[in-house]
This record gives sequence, structure tokens and C-alpha cells, in this order.
Amino acid sequence: MFETAELGRKVDKDTYNETEPTLRVELLELQRELRELGDFPVIVVFAGVDGAGKGMTVNKLNEWMDPRWLINVAYRTPSEEERERPRFWRYWRDLPPKGQIGLFLSSWYSGPLLDRVYGKIDDAALDTELHRIAGFEDELAEDGAVILKFWMHLSRKQQSKRLTELEEDELNSWRVDDRARKHLDMYDDFLSATERTIRRTSTGPAPWILVEGSNRRYRELTVATAIRDAVRKRIAEAKAAKQAPKAEAEASTPSGITQPTILDSLKMDQPLTKKEFKKEFEVQRARVGKLYRAAKERGIASVLMFEGWDAAGKGGGIRRLVSSMEARDYRVIPVAAPTQEERAQHYLWRFWRHLGRDGRVTVFDRSWYGRVLVERVEGFATEAEWQRAYAEINHFEEQITDHGSVLMKYWVHITPDEQLARFEARKLIPWKAWKLTDEDWRNREKWDEYAVAINDLVERTSTSTAPWTLVEGNNKNYGRLKIITSYADALEKRLSS
Repeated sequence: MFETAELGRKVDKDTYNETEPTLRVELLELQRELRELGDFPVIVVFAGVDGAGKGMTVNKLNEWMDPRWLINVAYRTPSEEERERPRFWRYWRDLPPKGQIGLFLSSWYSGPLLDRVYGKIDDAALDTELHRIAGFEDELAEDGAVILKFWMHLSRKQQSKRLTELEEDELNSWRVDDRARKHLDMYDDFLSATERTIRRTSTGPAPWILVEGSNRRYRELTVATAIRDAVRKRIAEAKAAKQAPKAEAEASTPSGITQPTILDSLKMDQPLTKKEFKKEFEVQRARVGKLYRAAKERGIASVLMFEGWDAAGKGGGIRRLVSSMEARDYRVIPVAAPTQEERAQHYLWRFWRHLGRDGRVTVFDRSWYGRVLVERVEGFATEAEWQRAYAEINHFEEQITDHGSVLMKYWVHITPDEQLARFEARKLIPWKAWKLTDEDWRNREKWDEYAVAINDLVERTSTSTAPWTLVEGNNKNYGRLKIITSYADALEKRLSS
């Protein structure tokens, strides 16, 4: 694989000096167009052998382009804050918004690659990590991101020579340390693991480009030209798409004979008196208080997500659930229409960024399921977008549970008649009237469409590690008790594992 990057390719000084000014102007102009268009981000990953010029190339790109619209990211050993969240949290956090270019050094590849070379994981475990990385990149590419990945290569002989040159260079001698020399001794191990990595993660939307790193001028022009060509091509495609007649996203509506949904299987007339509720609720409240503190001591986070019909009782359920906790230990995230900052990112970005540290409780009042609920039914997302979201959501939730967190997903259900009665009651209560909007009434007209969407999301995202808890909410007290009891059960199970 690497023979093509050991051919001794060079660019002479005259050619470089002739090409550089034009290339710089082109890159700056593309940055301007990219920023004005604001349709997609550009993600550039740099990896390669020590001494191959990764950092120097990034420095040159910052010199040639407008650094105000570049995001430079380099990763070291994860901090305590980063270790206390799923591994990809820090990568999602640092993604460039649409219209900007992110330059990543020591990216999501570094950890798995080094773990394999040092024998901490075997090939099967490496493949598992690479599969997750490929999924991550696919999600970003499907959302429109341009992804370029450069492997900066040197032969063993070239690397040895390069490290010696750097050591003798007063300005750059700091780049060579004991670790770099150790990695030179492990050259063959790195080559084997790298070949496996590239073969499994070089895809059409996110290709690897091998760059011979021995000649600085060749290296810089090759990288800059590849970035220029990829961004230029995507900008042309985006402009053409804007000029073409735009097909409106269509709302998803059920067709044919209406079939029963999972919601129809719920027994909604759950008997529970107020007295029975108060007695049992205090028991479960104390139970959650004890269990969540034990989880906090062990560094086990909880992610609680609430979806449900308007007026179903999500807010009441949340308030009673967190009443058993210290306010400093939990955070409730109300989810509304995305902000301008959030619209400039992949739709999952705003949820990744809010994941709490180990031992904390994060409560989402509405969630990432908006993509396959309101965005599907109301036509805010195309069918391709919401269809692929099921797999993206499963991938997201898998990373939460793989980290060891407790994940609870609640759908709070009420019948149409019960919802109507609650709407009418809200009109008469001053401190609740503000909750009732024209949109709430309009959504009632699409009850059947939403019921089909809910059935689909339960079918496609209720997994063994992230199951849905369907809450019969006609009886508010019964629903509240089921919410707090099921969370206590989940904590107890996790703490005993």
C-alpha cells in the first residue's frame, strides 16, 4: 500500500514559487465562498508517521488561508472532563460549523491505532473501533460534510533521517522526543496497524490520501491542492442544487388501512388512588435518592430522555423525578427548535454537547427523536434524512451505554380525549394557560401520523441496551410512579453489574 508514497516525489523551488501565489488566492476565495454559502463544513484529518510534516503542513495552511475561518484541533491524552464522557464527545464538541474548515491533528484515529501497536487491543478490537469511526464519518458525510484524510508517510530510512534533521534544527528540535524515537523502532508494527486502518476506513465520502512527506514543497502543494479541489467541487454542486427547482420535503403520512400501533396495546385505565400514589411514591423517591447517590460515588452517569404528547405530563414527571436529587447533581435540558448555532451543525451535535460528566444526571425534555417525529411528520426533514436517523440514533445511544451510563427513554402516552380535557382545563388555570398554543391544537389534527411515527421509532430504536419505557399517562399519578420506579430499577440493575 505504501510503495506509492516512497517514490521520492519532489517539487523544485521554481515550480513551488510559481504555483504558491495562485494556490493561496484560490484557497482564500474558496474560504469566502464557503463562508457565504454556509451549506457544509470541511473536515481535514492529518495522521502519519512522526516527522512526516503533519504539524508543519497545518501551520502552512494557516499561513496561506484566513485563520479566522479555520479551526485547529489537536488532541492529547484525554482530560478528566473528557474521560468522564463517551469517547466521541470531544470530537463532536470540536466539529467545525457549516461554512468553516476544521484541521484535526491526532484525531479519532490516534487512540485505537496506538492501542493496537502497543498491544493493548487485538485486530478484532481494532476493527470494532474502526467500524465506529467509519460510522461517525458516514454520519457527518451524509449530513453534507466534506471529509479529507491525509496520511503523511515516510519510509523507515526517510523517517530516521528526518528525525535526525529535526533534532539538529534549533527551531524544531522540540518535535523529536523519546516517544518519536521509540515509534521509529516500532515502525513495522505501525505500518501493519496503519494499513489495516486505512483499508477499513477509506470510503468514498471520507477517503484517505497518501502523501509522501519527505519533500516539504511537494507535501504542502499536494495537501493544499486536494483541499482546494474537494471544496471547489462541493461548492459547485451546492450552487447548482440551489439553482435547480427545489423539491419540498413532504410530510410522512400513513397510507392504506390504518393498523394498530404499539400505543394501542397500552392499558390506559390504570387504577391508582391518590392515597396509594403518595405512599408508594415516597418509597420510590427515597429509593432513587439512595441509588443515584451510589451511582454518583461510582461515577455512573444517567441520561433520561422524555418524549410524549402535548399535555401528557412530561414536565410533571420530570419535576417529581428530580425532587429526589440535589440540584447540583442534575441538569434539565429543554429542547426546542434549533438555534442558528445548532442549525450550523449535524442535528445530533446539540445533544452530544449536553451529555453530563460521570456521576451526573442529564434530563432531556424532548430529544434527538425530533428528527423522526416532528421533523418527519411536519416535513422539516426529507425522507432520506429521517430514514437514516434511526441508525444514527442507535449509534449515538450505543456510545452512551457503552460508556457505562444509564439511559432511560420515556414516551408518555395519553389518549386524544384525555388530551382534549387537559387542553380545556389549561385555559382556566393562569399559571398553565401559557403552555397552550395554536400549534398544540394543530398537532391534534395529525394524531394518526404521529402515532405511526411513534410506532416506527419504538420498532427501530428500542434495543436491549436502550429500550423504550412506554408510560400510561391518563392517570397522572400512575405515570409519575412508573417513571420514578423504572428509573430506580435501572439504577439498581446497573449498580449490581
